[in-house]
Amino acid sequence: MLVIITIIIYFSLLFAISKITSRKGNSNQIFFKAENKSPWFIVAFGMIGASISGVTFVSVPGMARDIDMTYMQMVFGFFFGYLIVAHLLLPLYYKLGLTSIYSYLKQRIGRKAYKTGSIFFLLSRMLGTAAKLYLVCLILQHFVFQDWNIPLWTIATGAVFLVWVYTHQSGIKTIVWTDALQTLCLVLALLAIIYSVMTQLDLNFAEAWNTIQENSHSKMFVWDDWVSKQNFYKQFFSGIFIVIVMTGLDQDMMQKNLTCKNIKDAQKNMYSYGFAFIPLNFLFLCLGILLLTLASQISLELPAKSDDILPLLATNGYLGQTVVILFTIGIIAAAFSNSDSALTAMTTSVCVDLLNIEKEEKKKAIRKRHWVHIIMSILLIACICFVDIMNSQTVIDAIYIIASYTYGPLLGMFAFGLFTKRKTKDQFVPYIAIASPILCYLLDQYMIYYFNYKLGYELLMLNGLLTYAGLILFSKPNKYIETKRL
Repeated sequence: MLVIITIIIYFSLLFAISKITSRKGNSNQIFFKAENKSPWFIVAFGMIGASISGVTFVSVPGMARDIDMTYMQMVFGFFFGYLIVAHLLLPLYYKLGLTSIYSYLKQRIGRKAYKTGSIFFLLSRMLGTAAKLYLVCLILQHFVFQDWNIPLWTIATGAVFLVWVYTHQSGIKTIVWTDALQTLCLVLALLAIIYSVMTQLDLNFAEAWNTIQENSHSKMFVWDDWVSKQNFYKQFFSGIFIVIVMTGLDQDMMQKNLTCKNIKDAQKNMYSYGFAFIPLNFLFLCLGILLLTLASQISLELPAKSDDILPLLATNGYLGQTVVILFTIGIIAAAFSNSDSALTAMTTSVCVDLLNIEKEEKKKAIRKRHWVHIIMSILLIACICFVDIMNSQTVIDAIYIIASYTYGPLLGMFAFGLFTKRKTKDQFVPYIAIASPILCYLLDQYMIYYFNYKLGYELLMLNGLLTYAGLILFSKPNKYIETKRL
């Protein structure tokens, strides 16, 4: 009952923020871009939580058992990816004054490329958000509401409905502030859980640090094994490209950046939360090692799925009732700071890219936006149920694999637009974008069958390269490309 009360109080705060931010109306300009009045430091702080998500909260600590601390290799790559986004893509988006970043493809390549890019984003974000929210719903079902016998689809429906309630009026303007609150809750919950585990182990900070360093799972770098998915160069460069596509080419993440007052503020936002990612992920992995140490000390048999390690220890009395509350707050904050912005971004993309409501009469455009928001919410619930049927063993790994297939064509299209002056045949773009992931999948199966080697996150770079090559193949020189204001 205490957990239920905590959840009610938490969402009451979110609804209060929504009420305050929607006082000036619910225009599409407010919903899509927050009138470009968001303070950059609030955006930066909130984006930490949006980037981490509920999957990171439970999956990254579990990674310590499976791949040690080698995930940090990818995290270091993330930071350099954020620098590239800040100095290559953000200036372009601000120069063009974009609401949807895929409008760039319309001008640079053509209408077919524009529609293809937005559809691939919708597919990517819908599946990725569903996978992230599914894990949280599963944890709530098994570890919080285990005595209530509530089916997962009911929890998923309730979760998405709550997101819809506090985002349907002011959209991104509300999310900028709710994400800041949720990031604060997430970080405080993480620190409090780490302290609780240290208390259970009877360790001070210096002793906890020594315990982590001396643990066999503290290995961070893999330099010599080129076959391993954990090889430094594979992880590092995959991290760079994952950020470029999952942040720089993602309407969800960019929409918040585009609410800042100017490009300088947006870049400061990118530097800040990009750097903050490093210590936070390091703390999640440290927590994982401390949890393994505690489990060994009390002779606890850990679950087969690494994603279940933290939920098991946090919700079954091993760390005390306080940690149950902290874990519930942390997991909900992490999940909803990601899913609320994703739902808003998908609504924006459908309205602007597919329905072109910016050219319609104001009241009609707002009415359409409301209906799109409802439809996107229903589709998200359906996708969560689909992910439940698929039942991936490691959700965070599944999300990156999904990104490799669905964001690859976006990477190729934007690379073609930014780094060439050629004109490709727009009518062939959808076919190229569909063929590239299919070829990647067939190549992956070929490598497994003949060489016993499975492609990892490098699939993303290969997918983007194939799309880029296809666009080059159907292109011709174009001596003058004008980038006018849309």
